[in-house]
Amino acid sequence: MSGAIWAIRTIGDEAAEAKEYGECEGENVRLLGIDVGGTAIKSAIVETETGTLCDARQRVATPQPATPEALAEALIRQIALHGWQGAVGIGFPAAIQHGVARTAANIDAAFIDLPVADYFSQATGCPCFVANDADAAGTAEMRFGAGHGHAGSEGGVVLIVTIGTGLGTAVFSGGRLLPNTELGHIFLDNGAEAERYASETVRVTRALGWRSWGGRLNRYLCMMERLLWPDLIILGGGVSARLYKFAPMLTLRAPVVAASFLNSAGIVGAALMAETNLLSGADA
Repeated sequence: MSGAIWAIRTIGDEAAEAKEYGECEGENVRLLGIDVGGTAIKSAIVETETGTLCDARQRVATPQPATPEALAEALIRQIALHGWQGAVGIGFPAAIQHGVARTAANIDAAFIDLPVADYFSQATGCPCFVANDADAAGTAEMRFGAGHGHAGSEGGVVLIVTIGTGLGTAVFSGGRLLPNTELGHIFLDNGAEAERYASETVRVTRALGWRSWGGRLNRYLCMMERLLWPDLIILGGGVSARLYKFAPMLTLRAPVVAASFLNSAGIVGAALMAETNLLSGADA
């Protein structure tokens, strides 16, 4: 197991929800964060000073097909559920370059080259700031979660892998994000695309046991380690709460830990990235 370390979290979904949903008081900035995935859309109001969710997390199924029109309608409903008026941060399953989607992972191809930030802003009537979903999740973990303390100039390289419908990645070096890495789409040494071989969807649809699936994930993570040599690997997504079930299959040199925010990292990170854009004066 090459000295790897695993931080094991065994709390259930209800306990996680209770832990992360707290009272938000004072004059701290609050923003609505929305995490758009290939399977579900999750949202909550976030206090950006602490990363605390200020209201109950809402979750709905992602419309199929996930066209621009269908997702815009879903976002309008999510915003209404929170009674929200104001800026919105959106983590989105695509490479986002200056507000424009350049890829479309697990959503409709009509999003490619669409200025999604402008499109969602016009559709919802709220200023929308859009970022890659894994980058958003990674930002939350680096600010408040498992990556906290690895953000300095000597912090080295941190790799965050979000495991869900696909495999999302975020890479930080010295605390600085390299955006839109999309390393879940690399091809492994067996010829398989990584996210079609080792995602949570693959585990569920193929009814793979934890050891069998853990071996697949290990194959992917070992390739990432050979390419990036991270000092820390953080696993996110709902499956991260079950790290103890597949940890024995991991043979990495780097420590491997579960994301502190589990399945809410994308929500928190989307709000944080929206705040950063607001403070910089960027247009939605």
